[in-house]
Amino acid sequence: MAAVKRAYLAVYNWAVFFGWAQVLYFAVDALLRSGDEAVYAAVERPLQLAQTAAVLEILHGLVGLVRSPVSATLPQIGSRLFVTWGILWSFPETRTHILVSSLVISWSVTEIIRYSFFGTKELFGTAPSSLLWLRYSSFLVMYPTDISSEVGLIYIALQFIKASEKYCIRMPNKWNYSFDYFYASILVLLVYIPGTFSCPRR
Repeated sequence: MAAVKRAYLAVYNWAVFFGWAQVLYFAVDALLRSGDEAVYAAVERPLQLAQTAAVLEILHGLVGLVRSPVSATLPQIGSRLFVTWGILWSFPETRTHILVSSLVISWSVTEIIRYSFFGTKELFGTAPSSLLWLRYSSFLVMYPTDISSEVGLIYIALQFIKASEKYCIRMPNKWNYSFDYFYASILVLLVYIPGTFSCPRR
């Protein structure tokens, strides 16, 4: 079973690694050819697939495949999924902003290093010291640009969320329940304050 577990985790990590490598290639190519406005259109589908694949990491923690605590993994993956689907996919007005470029490149570089580190470790039992150094040092640069880009895009989207009232549920209704996506998004922004000081997921 240990061999099956390592084989599965190796395949998973390398598959997601290649997904993020594709995202980075498309992002840089679009940025150099056409500028920031073209980046999201170039990476939309591979970005969605690569980011959503991280949901499996929550399941890995729940069933004990990895030692990462779900309490740390869930909010970090959740915030990225919120930006991917709840902001960029839901509100096209945000897609041409310069912060999309910094977000996508930060995410890609971070995840390429992380997944290659764990993929190598699962495949060979260890990882090169250079990859180990990159794994635990690159976040000093990538993490601030990652967080600031996520927060910036959510903030930019607030005006469009409020104007469109998308995903809002107004009363009266048969459930006797109301929900305001605008205030929910502000709550997400507030959660970033303590979340910023937590360590990136391992």
